[in-house]
Amino acid sequence: MESQEPNVTSSTSMPLMYSNRMMLKTILESSDGEMGLIGKTVVVGGWVKSSKEVKKDPVPSPPAAADAFPVSQRPKDVTCVEILQSRIPFFRTIIRVLGGSASSPAVREKLESLIPKPPPPSTFFLQINDGSCLSSLQVVIDSAKAPVSAGQILPTGTCILAEGVLEKPSAHGKRTIELKVEKVLHVGTVEQDKYPLSRKRLPLDSLRDYAHIRPRTTTVASVTRIRSTLDFATHTFFQNHGFLLVQLPIITTTDSEGFSEKFLVTTLLGKTSKEEPVGVSDADGVSLETVKASIKDKSSLFEQLKRSDSDKELLAAALQDLRKTNELARQIEAREKSKPVTAVKHDLVNLNEDFFGRPSYLTVSGRLHLESYACSLGNVYSFGPRFRADKTVSAKHAAEMWTVEVEMAFSQLEDAMKYAENYLKFLCSWILDNCSEDMKFLSKRVDKTVTHHLEYLTLCSYDKISYREAVEILRKVTDKAFETQLRWGVPLTAEHLSYLADDHYKKPVIIYDYPKAVKPFYVRLNDDEKTVAAFEMVVPKIGTLITGSQNEERFDMLNTRIKEFDLSRDQYEWYLDLRRHGTVQHSGFSLQFDLMVLLTTGLTDVRDVIPFPRSHGKANN
Repeated sequence: MESQEPNVTSSTSMPLMYSNRMMLKTILESSDGEMGLIGKTVVVGGWVKSSKEVKKDPVPSPPAAADAFPVSQRPKDVTCVEILQSRIPFFRTIIRVLGGSASSPAVREKLESLIPKPPPPSTFFLQINDGSCLSSLQVVIDSAKAPVSAGQILPTGTCILAEGVLEKPSAHGKRTIELKVEKVLHVGTVEQDKYPLSRKRLPLDSLRDYAHIRPRTTTVASVTRIRSTLDFATHTFFQNHGFLLVQLPIITTTDSEGFSEKFLVTTLLGKTSKEEPVGVSDADGVSLETVKASIKDKSSLFEQLKRSDSDKELLAAALQDLRKTNELARQIEAREKSKPVTAVKHDLVNLNEDFFGRPSYLTVSGRLHLESYACSLGNVYSFGPRFRADKTVSAKHAAEMWTVEVEMAFSQLEDAMKYAENYLKFLCSWILDNCSEDMKFLSKRVDKTVTHHLEYLTLCSYDKISYREAVEILRKVTDKAFETQLRWGVPLTAEHLSYLADDHYKKPVIIYDYPKAVKPFYVRLNDDEKTVAAFEMVVPKIGTLITGSQNEERFDMLNTRIKEFDLSRDQYEWYLDLRRHGTVQHSGFSLQFDLMVLLTTGLTDVRDVIPFPRSHGKANN
C-alpha cells in the first residue's frame, strides 16, 4: 500500500499533509530549538500582526551602453517594466541624439519623463501569525525580489502566503529564526478604514461586536486554543475510562427539568395569511432592541474612555462608532413606523399543525435522553449546546452554552461526586501540561494568579458538605450582609455560593442533599423525604461549575414526583418506560464547559470565551 505521507526532500521541511504550507507552531516550537530548520525552504501563511518598512539606498542607473540584455540572454518571465528598464541606455541614446546641446531643456525633460523609473527599493519586516501558536514569525521581504507595495503588505490584518528560506536573523534580539522570502504566493489586502483591528487594542467587550474577526486578537486566539484543548481533554478522559460518546438531540418535546425557560421551536410564526398578517419588528436582520442595547454599551465605553484619558485617535473612533449606531437606530425606527404591524397571537397558533405536530423546544438538558443509553450501555457521556431562554444579564450566563453531560449505570451519588472531582482535576492538569505558552500569556495579560489557581485545583482535596451544613455556616456569618435572606428550603444564591468557595473554604466545595423543591423532578428522593440526592460543585471565582445527581430509579416515586411538579405525564411516558423495563440505579453530572474555559483563562465574562455568544438581545451573526 502506498504511503499517504507527503513526499519530502532533504531541502524542504515537513509541510501539512493536505497542504504545502507549514504551520508556524512547527517552526517556532520545534523540539531542537528551531536550529534544525535553518536553511530549509518552506511555505508559510498567516495574518500580519505588526510591520515596518526599511528603505534602502536607490539602485544607481546603469551606464550608457549597448543593450544590457541581448535577446539570447534575456531572462524568461520578465515584466514589461523590467523590459523597459533594460532599455534605459537605448532611450538615453535617443534623447542625446534628438535633444543635443541645442535642444530645448523642456523637450529633454519631457523625454526623460517617458523613461519608467523603478520604485525605491525597500525591505519589509512582517510579524505574522497563523493561529497555531502564540508566537509570531518574522517574515523579511525584499521588494527587489518580490515586487509588492507597502500599501499592500504592511497593514495589520493583511493575509500573506510566501515561500522562502528559514535563516538566523541578521540583527541580534529575542528572535532566533526568520523567513527570507523568495516568492510571495498570495496577498489578501485589508480595507484599513473599515478594519476594526487596525486601531489600538480594543477592550474585550467592544470586540464582542466583531465576533467574526476577534479570533485574530492574541487574547481570543489563546482562549480558542485552550478551549480546543479542553475539548480534546474531555474526550480523552472519558474514552480512557471506557465511556461511550452519545450525540443527543437539540430539539426535544420533553421539559428536561420542569421549571426552566425554554425556546419554542415552530415553523408557524413565519407564515402569513390575508386574515392574520404577521408584523415585522426588525429591518435588514437587525432588531431595534439590539441596536438600542448596543448604543447603551457603546455610550458607556465612550464615557469610560473619556475618563481614562485615552488617546484622541481611540476616542474619536469610539465616538464615530456611537454616531453610526445612533443613525442606524433612527433608520430602523423610521422603517418600522412606515410598516403596518400586527402582533402575532401565540394563543391562536395550533401547534398540532406545526412541523413536529406538538410543542417542541430547544433542549435545556440532555441528561434524560442520556439515561436511556446508560440503561443499555453502562457509562456514557455527551457534549453539545444547551439553551435557556433566560433574559437575565449575567457574566456567567448566555442563552446558548455548551455542556458536558455524564450518566453512569449501577452507580450512586458518591460515585458521581468522585468522578466529577477527578474530571475537573484532569482538565486543569491537562491545560497546564499542554498550553504552557498560552497560560503564560494569560497570566501576564489577564490574571496573574490563573496558573497558580489551576495548580492548586489539581492538588487540593475538595470538601463535601450537606445543604443543611452550608446553611448553618452562612447563618453564622457576621462580617458580610447577604442580599437574599437565608432560610432552609430556599436555593443558595450566587453570593452564598461565592462566600463558601472564595471566603470560607478558599477551594472547591461540593454541596449535596438539597431540598427536593429546588431540584428537578427526576432526582432521587432521600429517605427523609425532604431532600434529594443532588450535588453542586462550587469553584472559587466561578461559582457552580458542575451539577449532578443520583436519579430516581423507582417507578412509583418518579410518577409521584411528576405529579408534584404538575407536569404532563404524556411527554414522560418514554422516560417512565426505563423504570418499567429493567430499571437500575444510576447517577451522573453536567459540567458547564464555557465556565470551565472561563476558569482556565482567568477571564470574567462568559461572552468572551464563547466563539459566537448568544444572549438576550444579542445574536448578530
